[in-house]
Amino acid sequence: MAYGNLRQRNQFATLLSMGLVALLWAHGRAGARGRRGLLAAGALLIAGLAASTSRTGLLQLGVIATGAGWMAWRERRPVEPGSAVPGGNLMRPLLPHPGWFLGALALYALLSWALPWSAVMVASFRAGGESAGADFQGMLTRLREGAPLGHSRWLLWHNVLWLIAQRPWTGWGWGQLSLAHYLAEYPGPRFVEILDNAHNLPLHLAVELGIPAAVLICGAFVWMVVAARPWQERDPAQLMAWGVLAMIVLHSLVEYPLWYGPFQLVFGLCLGMLWPGRRRACDVPHDAGAASIAVLQRQAARARWAARLTAAALLAVVAYAGWSYVRVSQPFLPAAERLAGWRDDPLAPLDPDGRDWLFARQARFAELALTPLTPQTAARVHALAQATLAFSPEPRVVVKLIDSARLLGLEQEAQFHLERLRVVYPEAYARWLAGKPPV
Repeated sequence: MAYGNLRQRNQFATLLSMGLVALLWAHGRAGARGRRGLLAAGALLIAGLAASTSRTGLLQLGVIATGAGWMAWRERRPVEPGSAVPGGNLMRPLLPHPGWFLGALALYALLSWALPWSAVMVASFRAGGESAGADFQGMLTRLREGAPLGHSRWLLWHNVLWLIAQRPWTGWGWGQLSLAHYLAEYPGPRFVEILDNAHNLPLHLAVELGIPAAVLICGAFVWMVVAARPWQERDPAQLMAWGVLAMIVLHSLVEYPLWYGPFQLVFGLCLGMLWPGRRRACDVPHDAGAASIAVLQRQAARARWAARLTAAALLAVVAYAGWSYVRVSQPFLPAAERLAGWRDDPLAPLDPDGRDWLFARQARFAELALTPLTPQTAARVHALAQATLAFSPEPRVVVKLIDSARLLGLEQEAQFHLERLRVVYPEAYARWLAGKPPV
């Protein structure tokens, strides 16, 4: 299984699919020799998709092959005599021949079969490498048998739909899905992992913001797409932006790529490329008067200054966020890797209610994890555990909440969360009964 430096196969596959879309754009601008090189690069990206064993990547490749293959056929079809199509079929096609897209699917199928055997052969030279090729069969196994019991996406979505039904109008609140999942008493089986995202963008908006807000947001996006008519677009750069957006949207239907910086950046850049631009001064008609030209030039100058000020403000925000991240990340590092002044007591300089507000939840989590529970610290640990529960209701947080509540004499609260621990995390509950710390 391949996942690059992301440690997540679907994110890796989406980046490769975005690369395939960009290669199609480059193909339209390249000469004959360059096009051959781009086709070879495309084959390499397809090999990466096959190695990722990502079902999302397979779906994205199918969408690319279908959409681009149809466009390639359309730009090669004969033009009727007298047609008003500019250039007609005399223009050099921008996309590869439709047969290449069928070949891409065939290459993917071939590599999905061949890579396991080659991986086993390579692994045979290493100790314990006999099972190295098993991951390449994982995609077909998951397609055939589904996910392990309690881990399937269908079960996850079923739980999310139940949560939506409890609060359909206002939702559970932004960032509250993990807490809602922890507190929920489902009538049937429950998704066994911490659920902090619905793994489907429309469902996630509905469960956290409510159905009306989800319909409004998703409907507005669909309306903008329909109004832009991407199927009528002819500009290669615009088509590339639409294609990259399509890859991110497809991924957003099964996971949450827009919660990660690389995809946020690309999504924003694509929206910027597709946003209707204002007419520039250089686009002024030749018959425009001098006064009109002067007005447009002043508008362009103001726009440039606004862009510079915005860029400076963004740089300042990024610098502040970067320094805050460095501060809050110190408790999560081994002592030897911390900054010089933070090695002995990394919690002392943190201020989650003040200057570290940007990463306040992470700062409180670190303080909770590193603060020993004693009668003297019970009140502080209890407050931290309550605040952290909405951020990450994992066993170690729940156990500290239970133990601190018992020290403070809050038996009813302790019993409530002890029952939730038994239902949600049965293994951690068994460890707690045995007097062992949660894993």
